[in-house]
Amino acid sequence: MYAIVESGSITQTFNNPRKLVINNIRYSTKIYSLWSVEEKKAIGLYEVEYDNTNKKDEDWYINTNQTLTYDSSGDKVVASYGTATAKAIADVNEVDDNGDPLLNSNGDQIVTKGLKTVKKEMINNQCEGILRPSDWRVIKAKETGGTMNSGWKTWRASVRTKCNSMQSQIDSASDVDALATLFTYTTTDGVTSRPLGEFPIKE
Repeated sequence: MYAIVESGSITQTFNNPRKLVINNIRYSTKIYSLWSVEEKKAIGLYEVEYDNTNKKDEDWYINTNQTLTYDSSGDKVVASYGTATAKAIADVNEVDDNGDPLLNSNGDQIVTKGLKTVKKEMINNQCEGILRPSDWRVIKAKETGGTMNSGWKTWRASVRTKCNSMQSQIDSASDVDALATLFTYTTTDGVTSRPLGEFPIKE
């Protein structure tokens, strides 16, 4: 992104190189590649620098729009974010302007899912996806009166147990940062893992 600075204020911004008229002088797009940074700044043309210090992971936070400012002391134009807002960790019952419950067409309360619900549903879906390919073993055992292989039975039980454990960890998270930490991978002594752990693999 580029910005035009006149008398210490940003007067124009644009994304791609284009012809310019500044102080009644026409400039071709060649100046973007042929001129030095200092030469471009001399006519008020700045390439925007990005400051992502306040930007946070959008899985967990809502970032502000970027604000463009001209830093006269550093002689640069900077695009920066304001303070990010954590997404709701718990479900929210929606209400209208009068504080009355918002209802759907069936007359049920409209609820916006919080991060805990969203992540627990994700874990449930993963668990279901892992177990689904072997569901036929359970069905066959029931239909034929037989017994499912003990190895498969034990593994399926361990998957469900791990799912329940993950759900409990999510429920116990005190805030958004604690919840995010559960899903964050770190590497120690060459081993990469996350506090939430992983589903067991069938050997």
